[in-house]
Amino acid sequence: MPAAERSITINRPVEDVFAFVVDGTKAMQWRPAVLDVARIGGEGLEATYRQGVKGPGGRRISADYEVYDVEPNRRIAFRTIAGPVRPTGGYRFEAVPEGTAVTFSLAAQLGWLKGLLMSGAVQSSMDGEMAALDNLKRILEGETPPA
Repeated sequence: MPAAERSITINRPVEDVFAFVVDGTKAMQWRPAVLDVARIGGEGLEATYRQGVKGPGGRRISADYEVYDVEPNRRIAFRTIAGPVRPTGGYRFEAVPEGTAVTFSLAAQLGWLKGLLMSGAVQSSMDGEMAALDNLKRILEGETPPA
């Protein structure tokens, strides 16, 4: 089962970090794999987003998702509802002296055949999503990305 988890500390108050991450329409600013995203229903808990991500050869793959659990400034949980792989994931937020500790986790259940054929690509995609936390940190701390 492909899975990934990563934590990062962002030098901003938890309220700021949470507000930025819970707004899925901001994903293109910090998640390079996202080609397009739009909220299509609800807000906060029960928000649903239409999302396209880069697939093999750069082609668009549907990866729509819904938020199903939110505790303001503490956690966001979501599940993918469209696409060939439908991971679940979440963000945990904790106020720390340096700002906000953010922990992001993803996991995908793959059947035997999908696991055999797609496990490596799915894991690679998840690892890329974990790396995107560096972009989130740069943006929220107001740093200029490296050239």
